[in-house]
Amino acid sequence: MIHQLIHNGEIIEYDLIESRRARKLRLAVFPGGRVKVTLPHRMALRHMHAFLRDKIAWIFSKVEYYKKIVSITPPRDHKKIREEYVGNKEAALKIANERLEHFNRHYGFSYRRVLIKNQKTRWGSCSRLGNLNFNYKIALIRPELADYLVVHELCHLRQMNHSKKFWELVALTIPNYKILRRELRRGLLN
Repeated sequence: MIHQLIHNGEIIEYDLIESRRARKLRLAVFPGGRVKVTLPHRMALRHMHAFLRDKIAWIFSKVEYYKKIVSITPPRDHKKIREEYVGNKEAALKIANERLEHFNRHYGFSYRRVLIKNQKTRWGSCSRLGNLNFNYKIALIRPELADYLVVHELCHLRQMNHSKKFWELVALTIPNYKILRRELRRGLLN
């Protein structure tokens, strides 16, 4: 359901979703400036309106920020992305396998298959079956970042979570993992 917020004479529309599963009121601003509010089923609308009044300046600033990002981001060239994927898939698989072999001398974990994928939002993943998946862009980043990715997924074979024990495992071979993690989260591909 579409609703409106008004701030300093400007109007922003937002989607209001009422959810039986939501426990807390959630607010999200997406690239392009779309705003979504998720309201727990039994929460009174007055609480939501008070929350939005408190956050209104923040909401408008985020919407403006995301509108600017979209306006300066060129449209995705899917053919070019596909060519980049195909051109780097073999190199990515070679890097992943070599670095897994290197780091697994320390860990000694068993895994099944190593796959290279064209994932839009993930650098890697580890399945419960023991398959390790990596984004083809592992071939395009600095070796230190690739090593962090490999160790991160390797350690998920022992800890399928991001608990303290998981990070202790990662730190055994990548002591500066926090710095590398932050860099990857910013999406730096240098």
